[in-house]
Amino acid sequence: MNKITKTLLAFLLAIFAFLQPTIAQKVYKVDIKDEIGPNAWRTIDIGYKEAKAVGASTFLIELNTFGGAVNFADSIRSKLLSADIKTLVFVNNNAASAGALISLAADDIYMHKGGSLGAASVVNQNGEIMPEKYQSYMRGLMRATAEAKGRNPKIAEAFVDAEVSIPALKPDGKLLTLTASEAVKAGLVKAEVANLNDLYKQAEINAADVIQHKVTIVDQMIGFLINPLVSGILILGIIGGIYFELQTPGIGFALVVAIVCGALFFAPLYMQGLADNWEIAIFLLGVVLLALEVFVIPGFGVAGILGIIFVLCGLAFSMVDNDFLDFKLTQPGLLVNSFLIVTGAMVLTVVLMVIFGRNILRSPAFRVLVLEDEQQSNQGYTSSQQKANLILQHGVARTVLRPAGKIEINGVWYDAVALDGFIDAGEEVYVEKHENYNLFVRKLSSKRDNDAMKTT
Repeated sequence: MNKITKTLLAFLLAIFAFLQPTIAQKVYKVDIKDEIGPNAWRTIDIGYKEAKAVGASTFLIELNTFGGAVNFADSIRSKLLSADIKTLVFVNNNAASAGALISLAADDIYMHKGGSLGAASVVNQNGEIMPEKYQSYMRGLMRATAEAKGRNPKIAEAFVDAEVSIPALKPDGKLLTLTASEAVKAGLVKAEVANLNDLYKQAEINAADVIQHKVTIVDQMIGFLINPLVSGILILGIIGGIYFELQTPGIGFALVVAIVCGALFFAPLYMQGLADNWEIAIFLLGVVLLALEVFVIPGFGVAGILGIIFVLCGLAFSMVDNDFLDFKLTQPGLLVNSFLIVTGAMVLTVVLMVIFGRNILRSPAFRVLVLEDEQQSNQGYTSSQQKANLILQHGVARTVLRPAGKIEINGVWYDAVALDGFIDAGEEVYVEKHENYNLFVRKLSSKRDNDAMKTT
């Protein structure tokens, strides 16, 4: 190799060495300052993908949380453990419970002065310690995570188990929670910092090279829609819309309401990884069974009961992360709460339908929205005022009675309720009684059969 070639090669290596730090310092920063749940997991997942897309060499999480759901914390932990770029966690005050698990999965941890790390026992939503099987699983996660990053697994286990003895850090029988300075001395945390600028200085990061993750309007909308209160309201819309659609002929506004509420309920849960295809499928199967019970099968039996169960389970399971009915990673009590939300919404829907259902169906606003013909008196329609002389009169069902509908007697249409439970359009009927402005009818074939039996 001649002198000129060596000189040129040395020059190129110098340029590369000069540019390399600039490339390596690109940092993508994500903030997690709420409970660890589906929103936190979605933020980390999207943020990491964007960090890779922009060519960042470091993924930084600013963390301030008191914990949350173990399953979503485990998803974030797995993402950090499998990351092929450097990962940092800045504990800006608190990293308790699920936050401690996430912190241990990072390559380096920095803590704000006065911050705390630890206290990772599994508790329910009332703060009560859960049984040993939950604690055992969490101990294993903490220990495995610490080992994967070269940290002391016994300290990580002491965050969960008060029985783990570490006299230098905590009294026996107490859960371990470390301050920033204690965590540094214990070798879990790289440094104690005063603020982000201090962190950048100690980590040799240029603040100008930090890209801050921005939460989009879509992310905000998803976070709003998966709120349990909003989910309950959407369930009201789904159940109420289905009910009113079954009570009115044709396809109208009630079905649109049910579909829109269903989409707003399932779509964000599906995007967050909560709702799965099979959960949506059993919900739709429940709706189909209810429709069959109303339109095809007379009375109310197995199909109707199964329909209610499937609808209930489809909605409730969609709100809770599970692996096809495996709820071991789900936050304790969350499944019960989801069933309470769905059941409460269903009961409230029934109560509202009983109180306001008839008025809503007959209100001018609803009649404008539903698809139905205008019923004019010159076309044979009349009001619901009935006369006693209609009793035992024969007529024809002009709509399906399930059990309410319309019948025609001597060219006049009346509101009627089927005492047989279900009467098809076109079947002959007779009036047995009238109450509260409604005629109560039975199939004429039933009367003929009874008369024949009496004659025999």
